[in-house]
Amino acid sequence: MKSIWKAEPDKHDFPAAHAYLTLLFEETAAKRIVAKLQKAKTVERAAKDILRASRLPILAGDNTHVAGDLKKIRKRQKLSPVLLVRGDAANDAALTIADGYHRVCASWHHDENTPILCRIVSA
Repeated sequence: MKSIWKAEPDKHDFPAAHAYLTLLFEETAAKRIVAKLQKAKTVERAAKDILRASRLPILAGDNTHVAGDLKKIRKRQKLSPVLLVRGDAANDAALTIADGYHRVCASWHHDENTPILCRIVSA
């Protein structure tokens, strides 16, 4: 099966991740995390594992953004890798999907076991 993922995140994903992370972290910490995401190696993780670690619900396939990503998959248009901030099980902190929640859900609807390309860093 061919990958549904681009090798590198889209440039606009990093400002989107920054905007989200500033809701969770102070500005300087959010900037530092985004800089780490920009330099991080792209790795593979399963959609079902990302959703479990993030503790987020699976959005319905008819959600506008999820449906748009599913349409891209059907048209063989590759999706941008997701940007993740590692959780901390010792402190009961969940994984944060800094950018790409809809893409994770679309990938799960496509095939929950298909590897998702992502970048993951610690805060």
